[in-house]
Amino acid sequence: MSMSANRVLPAKDRPDIDRRRLIRLLTLLPLAVLLPQAARAKTALAPTPRQALGPYYPLHPDAAAGNDLTTNDGGGRAAGTPLTIVGRVLDRSGRAETGVLVEIWQTNAHGRYHHPHDSSPQALDPQFRGYGRATTAADGSYRFRSVQPAAYPGRTPHVHFRLSRAGRELLVTQMYLQGPAGGSNQKDGLFMALPDAATRALLIGVPQADAAENLRFDIVLETAR
Repeated sequence: MSMSANRVLPAKDRPDIDRRRLIRLLTLLPLAVLLPQAARAKTALAPTPRQALGPYYPLHPDAAAGNDLTTNDGGGRAAGTPLTIVGRVLDRSGRAETGVLVEIWQTNAHGRYHHPHDSSPQALDPQFRGYGRATTAADGSYRFRSVQPAAYPGRTPHVHFRLSRAGRELLVTQMYLQGPAGGSNQKDGLFMALPDAATRALLIGVPQADAAENLRFDIVLETAR
């Protein structure tokens, strides 16, 4: 065997292995940093689109109003098809937003708001409060009892939502119905003004399997904390 085969190269002639490894690590470092960010971006929830407040937000919101819009005296019940709206308020990473004040308001079963500025000839329902409020629980959940809203000229049936925390407004939006109850959605200018079908779908209440009159409307906030 040749002695030259086992000869150790002088330090000046050896490949600079450590330097090559360092350069390779430095090259891969930005990728290692960006991959978790890309994964988070890919799994981020789409925020619920913002919609107009509308002209019928209560002039003097009743701080004592609960989450039941179907009665004013605790006895009689409003006319119309019962509707329960449930959901959760989340941030874009899916974390629950607790302590968020959720306000809703809508027309009664005849298509009229319980509001002094609504001059519609449709009937008022003395038992329909038309406005409710609830604060999200530790898991971000909320619940309302109402009736299916009716359409009025130019608008499809919908429910208004306003979310706030500690007096700071977080989001104003609207929930729409699907199926026969939301049959005029495609003729509603505010609904159709949203850029695409996927975005519009974020505003549709989802019927629940346990009861046809239960709708789930999860709300994702763009920024909240």
